[in-house]
Amino acid sequence: MEIRFLPPEPETEVFGIAEATICTGEPIEDPFRCVTVQGECDGRAVRGFCDAQDGSVYRIRFMPMREGEHAFSVVFRYGETEASHTGRFTARDAGRPGLLQADPDYPFHFRWSASGEHFFWNATTAYMMAGCSEPVIEESLARLASLGINRVRVSLCPSRQRDGGRWYEPQVKPGPDFHYLYGPWLQARPDSQSDPGWDVTRFDVAYWQKYERLLRCARWHDILVQVIFFTDAQEPYNYPFDRERVGDDPDERRYYAYAAARLAAFDNVEWCLTNEWALFRPDEWAEAVGPWLSECDPYGHLTSIHGHGHFPFRTSGWADFALFQSWDEHGGYAFMQKNRQEQIAAGRPMPQINEEYGYEDSYPQVWGGGRVAPARNADSRRRLAWEITMAGGYQTTGESAVNGLGGWINGRGDASMTMLEGYRRLKEFFTAFAWWRLEPRPDLAEGAMCLAEPGARYVLYLPDGSQTPPSVILEGGSDSYEMRWYNPRAGRFVPEPDPDGDMVLLIERR
Repeated sequence: MEIRFLPPEPETEVFGIAEATICTGEPIEDPFRCVTVQGECDGRAVRGFCDAQDGSVYRIRFMPMREGEHAFSVVFRYGETEASHTGRFTARDAGRPGLLQADPDYPFHFRWSASGEHFFWNATTAYMMAGCSEPVIEESLARLASLGINRVRVSLCPSRQRDGGRWYEPQVKPGPDFHYLYGPWLQARPDSQSDPGWDVTRFDVAYWQKYERLLRCARWHDILVQVIFFTDAQEPYNYPFDRERVGDDPDERRYYAYAAARLAAFDNVEWCLTNEWALFRPDEWAEAVGPWLSECDPYGHLTSIHGHGHFPFRTSGWADFALFQSWDEHGGYAFMQKNRQEQIAAGRPMPQINEEYGYEDSYPQVWGGGRVAPARNADSRRRLAWEITMAGGYQTTGESAVNGLGGWINGRGDASMTMLEGYRRLKEFFTAFAWWRLEPRPDLAEGAMCLAEPGARYVLYLPDGSQTPPSVILEGGSDSYEMRWYNPRAGRFVPEPDPDGDMVLLIERR
């Protein structure tokens, strides 16, 4: 077997990708299990991956994290065949902000590793975006970016279904621009929803290449992508691994390692071990898989796991931030305040996110046990987003799917969907000042929702604009401050509060 190495381009950008290719000249029968590609660059051990269905092409990707020259080495092994290669490439500064990380100085918030700029998390869900046609993916990401979205949740192994019926969204049907029946492995029965016949020893290379193109498009729009490894994995056809094993199934570990080998060199990814782990796996599973993924990722991308109303991994080294799913008013201000305090008590402050609190216009009447839910519309979701933010947390929303385009299911939308305009105004309000310096201080405002940097800035959120504003304890006396009313529905400052809706009072030292 004649092994041929193709080096990376001589120059890339800092936080870009330097990719080397290895060609075998002939197919390999079991390439995903029998071949290893190991490399090193800047002291980081990096894995390579098979990028041809017949096992004839392999790649390894390096992400330079500093300007200048970089030396690398690669070793290819298959049976008794071993070949190695060394080389160099140069990285130039192109102004990329770096990798997103929890801020060590303000640990309930995020900042970029290189620029130091803070990141106001304004996210949405699009589980099945990878099932859209590529023109639709590009169109959807461009639209979301224009609305101020900077993070999108996209499943790597999605929930297979012929229509949205299982999620109570039957309007979203498969067609020429969208389908549900895809996934990361080859399938014996690709048209079957309930029995696709996954071959977990052979990845579907074409699908992974498409997912990478989605990442590149998102990167161009400065959108972070949360890579979700499983969605609805409580269903047998959405989780093809041995449920009796807890984090040590070799096929499952290969899945996480392959994803890290292919995707970790993208600076705009973040990992979610799975959606709703408690529905199909014990906590011990996460405590095994989380460290394994961290070991496979040489660059230390943010990692977490999506659950329900609790987060038992507050002190786990692999968990960089806490994710919750708590719907409607139960996931608002009081819920997020409670979780913030529990995180402080655990001795490891880190960002708190309600990742799912009810999608716009979804399940509008009943949810669980016959309980009548409050109206889930654009306005009620926006109000909850303000509550979550006022508790010092962040949130992820989801657009309506009732018009059949997709919304929270796949990210498709049009001009008739206006919910994200309200979220953009929330983002614009807070990013006009150093919001990460503010902490929840209801004690300064008679128990009202108040964020404060005492002596500098206070933000009060009033769900009812007709209510009398609470008295605020201002350091230095009220004469030292300017008070302004902000209408969060209109997105502008106004001379007096509007009694017909929610209002924000901004108090700043003169």
